[in-house]
Amino acid sequence: MMFNFANYPVWINLVIFALAGGIVCFSGARLSIYADTIADRTGWGRAFIGALLLGGAASLPEIATTTTASAIGNASLAANNLLGEIGMQMAILALIDLVMVKGALTFFAPQPVLMLGGVILVTLLGLVLAANAVGEFVSLFGIGLWSLIVFSAYLISLYMIQRYERQDYWRAVTLPHQPAAEVTEQRRQEKLHQLSLKKIFLYFAVNSFFVLIAGWILAQIGDTLGEETAMGSSFIGATLLALATSLPEAITTISAVRLGAFDLAISNIFGSNALTVSLFFIADIFYREGTIFAAMDRPSMFMAALAIVLTCVFLWGLLERDNQTIYRMGVDSTIVISIYFGGLLLLYSFNNGVPT
Repeated sequence: MMFNFANYPVWINLVIFALAGGIVCFSGARLSIYADTIADRTGWGRAFIGALLLGGAASLPEIATTTTASAIGNASLAANNLLGEIGMQMAILALIDLVMVKGALTFFAPQPVLMLGGVILVTLLGLVLAANAVGEFVSLFGIGLWSLIVFSAYLISLYMIQRYERQDYWRAVTLPHQPAAEVTEQRRQEKLHQLSLKKIFLYFAVNSFFVLIAGWILAQIGDTLGEETAMGSSFIGATLLALATSLPEAITTISAVRLGAFDLAISNIFGSNALTVSLFFIADIFYREGTIFAAMDRPSMFMAALAIVLTCVFLWGLLERDNQTIYRMGVDSTIVISIYFGGLLLLYSFNNGVPT
């Protein structure tokens, strides 16, 4: 069922947009706590849980917005929401570094599996750019081979992350002192440990459902606002809609940092971003006017390239593990913020006819 939000004025749509975003925040705040408990109880590892379970649940709004935008034939909104989401999440991770971490966030996450997650993300983004550059050469029922390749590569990456995390290939020599979790978070964890694992999974699923419904609403309003404000689907998708659908990742990452689970925070962002790229396969299924990569515009390609650059900056931070900061923010996070907002200015110029 599709609601026609075009019948409402801009201010009402903005109110509904804010309410849906509030639901995402409310339910998303609990997801990282449940995920951390599941990781401890099952022994699956935080990086794997962050990439699969937490990243998947936090990406439910992207699934809803992607399917909705593609179904209504707005490929620009779908593609720019997906790729803009990645840059937005990297910027959010950098801001969390500034506000909540006394030092460089990447310094407190010495797990080498996180670098593997970043490399996988860069690889998937590279495949997206390759698909757009080469063009679709095989398609079946409107679904292109490139989108299937991207989705298959994502599934293989999940196996690689779990396998890598279980093996003791190498360890960081200098381990930082991990800040203690806040008392309120510790109490929540203690209460959760009194529950059965089945109930924890159930609570996780219920909150994920609310996040999914709210994301579905956000997609439809985002498409309407793009027309009502004359800002265009590309800019709305990469900014306003990407911000709204980034809320679960932001909330779950903040909660993970408060728990002192810095590896879970970073793997959540890398994992949900990798899943976001794989959603081009879902977009291809629901977009019935051709293949999704053939419909990608210049802003989409630019956002993909920007996402690669931002990911590589954080990979550099994870590899170097230097605790140098600028105004309490890690140097890598400072660079990410600067590049991201510079990229938004360039994106805005695309949508306003400024020659590039």
